[in-house]
Amino acid sequence: MSDKRQQFHDQHYIHFVTFSCDQRRDLFEEDQPKRILLGQLNSQLSRLSAKWVGFVIMPDHVHAMLWLEETKNLSSFMQHWKRLSSHAIRNWYRIHRPVYFQKAQELKRIWIPKYYEFSIFSESKLIEKLEYMHLNPVRTGLVSKPSEWRWSSARWYEFNKSVGVPIHRVF
Repeated sequence: MSDKRQQFHDQHYIHFVTFSCDQRRDLFEEDQPKRILLGQLNSQLSRLSAKWVGFVIMPDHVHAMLWLEETKNLSSFMQHWKRLSSHAIRNWYRIHRPVYFQKAQELKRIWIPKYYEFSIFSESKLIEKLEYMHLNPVRTGLVSKPSEWRWSSARWYEFNKSVGVPIHRVF
């Protein structure tokens, strides 16, 4: 049984990851925390030779799709990305939104400790998950079309426009 698990983890596939703000706070209503999150993502992508397949940053959670050269590095990738972005976002709130910073119990945690991962092995499943992810801002009433939401990869897929991080087609 453990041999099959090991073989599975050595295969290359896309990780569809979802993680949420602690207490489902809307910490990403403003643009600068989103920029910070994407900036930290860019450094993590370089560090692990990862490829960004797609993303959506919602006010209280994030959907991310990535491909890693070393499939076993997802936990390390997520830990570093969340830790580094937490420090920078907390600092931004402390400086630029001190009232909210105090009211939110000094933002002891930005993220819930867990993340949820779904492995994608086929192009059809990739398309399904991209559509689900890109429709998130539409379903919540933030925009009327996925490409209108600046904080997702939908514009890249629809118009091949830059979205702040390099997007790669994997399949």
